[in-house]
Amino acid sequence: LPLETSMKAAMSLMGSQGIVSATELLLAGAVFCLVFLLIQSLRQRVPKGLQSPPGPRGFPILGNVLELRKDPHLVLTRLSRLYGDVMEVRIGTRPVLVLSGLDTIKQALVKQAEDFLGRPDLHSFHYVTDGKSLTFSPDSGEVWRARRKLAQNALKTFSITPSPRVSSCCLLEEHASQEAEYLVTKFLQLMEEEKSFDPYRYLVVSVANVICAMCFGKRHDHNDQELLNIVNTSDRFAAVAASGNPADFIPLLQYLPSRSMRLFIDFNKSFLRFTQKFVKEHYQTYDKDYIRDITDSLIEECLEKRVVTNLAAQVPEENIVNLVNDLFGAGFDTVTTALSWSLMYLVVHPHIQKRIQRELDQTIGWERRPRLSDRGMLPYTEAFILEVFRHSSFMPFTIPHSTTRDTVLNGYYIPKDRCVFINQWQVNHDEKLWKDPQTFNPERFLSADGTEVNKVEGMKVLIFGLGKRNCAGETIARWEVFLFLTTLLQQLEFSVREGKQVDMTPLYGLTVKHHRCEHFQVKQRFPVKSMN
Repeated sequence: LPLETSMKAAMSLMGSQGIVSATELLLAGAVFCLVFLLIQSLRQRVPKGLQSPPGPRGFPILGNVLELRKDPHLVLTRLSRLYGDVMEVRIGTRPVLVLSGLDTIKQALVKQAEDFLGRPDLHSFHYVTDGKSLTFSPDSGEVWRARRKLAQNALKTFSITPSPRVSSCCLLEEHASQEAEYLVTKFLQLMEEEKSFDPYRYLVVSVANVICAMCFGKRHDHNDQELLNIVNTSDRFAAVAASGNPADFIPLLQYLPSRSMRLFIDFNKSFLRFTQKFVKEHYQTYDKDYIRDITDSLIEECLEKRVVTNLAAQVPEENIVNLVNDLFGAGFDTVTTALSWSLMYLVVHPHIQKRIQRELDQTIGWERRPRLSDRGMLPYTEAFILEVFRHSSFMPFTIPHSTTRDTVLNGYYIPKDRCVFINQWQVNHDEKLWKDPQTFNPERFLSADGTEVNKVEGMKVLIFGLGKRNCAGETIARWEVFLFLTTLLQQLEFSVREGKQVDMTPLYGLTVKHHRCEHFQVKQRFPVKSMN
């Protein structure tokens, strides 16, 4: 019997005979884990001429879980120096392949993309959008490909260029600029009231409002309790969904009380209800001649069957809410985290902030707001954003992959259904790729004369994954970070109150956060003018 089935049967049997002590339950769990481990070791057969990936031995039953309990990205980076770019660890009794090194990761996710296209069937993933999430679903077949293509097409439609049938009020560039402008006003108001502030609490709502506009055609007030309940509890999701969560790999833990897991489940239910309400309203007011937003675009594909390849037929109407849920969820946490780290680096390195502002003054001036078309003319600003991505590595791992079939990578045999961790943090701090990787230095991405971004260097930074499972909204996320950052820095100078410091210690999760800082202050860089 599989371990999970055995555990359920054992608990049912023992429960029928009276109250079972915690010690008896743990002993029973240990016995079943040992039996499962023995069965697994007997099942794995490595073809002749090949070998399994090396890795640390770990403890019986627990594997390497004790080593990985804190900052797994750092622990696995240290272990990769001993065992190489293709390494195997055990979390509980379950083997996990860990890939490091840019070339190795490209080989797996790009050149052998079909072999590594899957998602592992992890316990926590079952609670994301009722187990039907585009991002977290183990499915990697035709239905998944159809849903991903629909999502990408919808994102592209509402990015920059409007069409006659699409509402221009929901385009990314317009709304991101408006929300950034709102933040400028809000931060200045706080300073007029002589209040220092935590920028994250305002950033997260403004960024969420951008994806709200794209998905649902509306923005929320910053005091809207419905939206605040979602964005202010998103850390509950990141804490459990992070790579290496023991409950995903040790079945016994799934039956023990867990506050973090309960909060995770509650968050996912609330988030799903939030998106379901808007999707229901869109079905009731849908007009095929006027596509208002991403939700309308997805409804159109399903109702009008406009996709020539019959993709729409593979995406039933009830799954639209799941697609929207994924797009909305990914659309605010990643961007908010990137912007929050950016402001932290700016106040720690004020000379870098001043250099970005000089570039903005010389290139754009004060007579208009930054646009996406300015990106190529602001190389130092772009280099700064790349260095924030690299140095913070706020996505230390991609969402775990799994192998779809038996395969070979760098001479090592990898069986089907093997869970795979992609260590992006290691790549972004690899001494073979970067000079002084622990130093924050945007100039590493500039050409010798400082007038252009070195695109080859920029492509070495891993933050959104690679290959067919990379972040569908990567381009939009990069654009949004640029628009928010340049609009804020054009008008404001950021600092922290005298005598206060920021804590840059990373806090591990699906996205790595920093300690919140409530001591930010701003200064207006020039009088408010009428802008084009």
